[in-house]
Amino acid sequence: MTPREIALSAVQAIFADFDQAKAKSLLAPDYIQHNVGVPTGADPIIGFIPAHQESGIRCTIHRVICEGDLVVLHGTYENAQAFGGDTLVAFDVFRVEDGKVVEHWDNLQPLVTQTASGHGMTEGAADIKDLDKTASNKALIEGFVREVLQGHAPEHVTDYISTTHYTQHNPLVADGLDGLGAAMQAFAEAGQAMTYARTPLIVAEGNFVFTASEGRLGDVPTAFFDLFRIEDGKIVEHWDTLSTIPDDMPHSNGKF
Repeated sequence: MTPREIALSAVQAIFADFDQAKAKSLLAPDYIQHNVGVPTGADPIIGFIPAHQESGIRCTIHRVICEGDLVVLHGTYENAQAFGGDTLVAFDVFRVEDGKVVEHWDNLQPLVTQTASGHGMTEGAADIKDLDKTASNKALIEGFVREVLQGHAPEHVTDYISTTHYTQHNPLVADGLDGLGAAMQAFAEAGQAMTYARTPLIVAEGNFVFTASEGRLGDVPTAFFDLFRIEDGKIVEHWDTLSTIPDDMPHSNGKF
C-alpha cells in the first residue's frame, strides 16, 4: 500500500471499523505520538478503540495531501468529547515507514458554524491538480512563511496572496486581503497578535501546501496548522486550526 492508503486505512480501522487487530497491523509498536493528550506508542491508540466505538465518534475526511512519507488529513470529528469538543476540525499528519504509521502530529479546534467569511471551516476546493507545480508551490509557501508569517518582510504579502480572490476559512477572518488585514489588526489590538516562530512541517502536493508551525497567540504558546491552495502562483484559499500548546503532556515528544 502507498503511504496515503496506509494512513487512510489506519484512520478507518481506529475511527470507523473499530478494528483493534487491523489497527495493530498498521501502527508501528514504537509509534511516536505528538497529540498532547495521548501517551506515545501504538498500545494506547489500540487500547482506546473500544471507548471510541462506545462514544459514537465519527471521522469525516475532507482532504488528503501526500508528499513522500508524510500524509496530511483534513477532517472533522463528531461526538468527539474524548478529544475536547462535540465537533472538532482537525489536521492529522502521519509519517509512514516500511508499511506502517510510525509518527503522528495533529491539531484540533472546535467547529465554528457562524464564520466571518460565511464559509465553513472545511468547505471549499478539494481536488488536487497541478502536480507538475508541487515544487514551485512549496517554494512559494516557504517564502510566505518566512517573509509574512514570521514577519521578516510582511510588506511582500501581495507577492504571495492573490489580490483579486482569496477565500478564507478561518472562522474569525473575512475574505480577501482586506479581511485578513482587518483581522490581524483586531487581534493585535486585543493583545492576541499571531506570531509564527518556526515551521517544522511543510507538505506539498500539486496545488495544496500544508504547514505546521509553532508560535504564540498573544503570550500563549500556540500551534498553527495551515493549508493553502495555490492558483497561478498565488494563494487563493486558506484553511487552518489553532490550539494552545500545554506545558505538560503524557509523553516527552513535544507538540512537534
